[in-house]
Amino acid sequence: MVKKFQKFLEKNELADNTIQAYVWTVNNFLMFYEKINKGNLLAYKGWMIEHYKPQTVNSRIQALNKFLEFLRRDRLKLKFIRVQHKNFLENVISNADYVFFKNRLKNDGLIEWYFIVWFLTATGARISELVQIKAEHVEAGYIDMYSKSGKVRRLYIPKILRNEATDWLKCRNISLGYIFQNSFSEQISPRAIGRQLKIFAAQYGMNTKVIYPHSFRHRFAKNFLEKFNDISLLADLMGHKSIETTRIYLRRTAGEQQKLIDRIVTW
Repeated sequence: MVKKFQKFLEKNELADNTIQAYVWTVNNFLMFYEKINKGNLLAYKGWMIEHYKPQTVNSRIQALNKFLEFLRRDRLKLKFIRVQHKNFLENVISNADYVFFKNRLKNDGLIEWYFIVWFLTATGARISELVQIKAEHVEAGYIDMYSKSGKVRRLYIPKILRNEATDWLKCRNISLGYIFQNSFSEQISPRAIGRQLKIFAAQYGMNTKVIYPHSFRHRFAKNFLEKFNDISLLADLMGHKSIETTRIYLRRTAGEQQKLIDRIVTW
């Protein structure tokens, strides 16, 4: 049944990561409960609420509802839980820490990781997009990302990064193929990048909570708006379907709010 569900998702042209997440959720539910009924679904929902963040719970509810749609049992669909949105960004690396981290990697001779951090922050790439960048894209100055629905998002590589990366690739004799590779000269995995960045952060005495791939994408957005306040353009560059998603970058981080309050409130 789960395999048929997977084929159903593939037929509907869902992204590979989404399909994997949906299949995992269904398998996880079936591991707890043999029967698919309202009682078991609500019990599973309750268990998730106790163990996961609201966004994660809603993602898994979405997966289960898609499964119920596949089974033609729509009447059993679960309601999403309400997410309380914060009025600040949380766990986003500051620009000062980004510069420090990038420079430490370079000074320690960890050049590939130096470029990984730089590419993430200078392009706003998702980690799944970063690992797809090839030497040909560096030469061209951009990479076009195609969604399964046929939409195109162009990821630009700024000149200052392009020039230094070109010299680095020449030293490695790489003119074709993926620029970020593992020890087997194969395309590096997103998970490996995230894990290693945490290790470096700990070694440098940094807050590991703000060192993760998507944090640098957030930093790109914050820095972009500070330099060029065009939220519509930023939404296009980030690949957001709605500009409302991009508006979060108009908010200050929790750390920025704290510093502002400490400076302003003297009464």
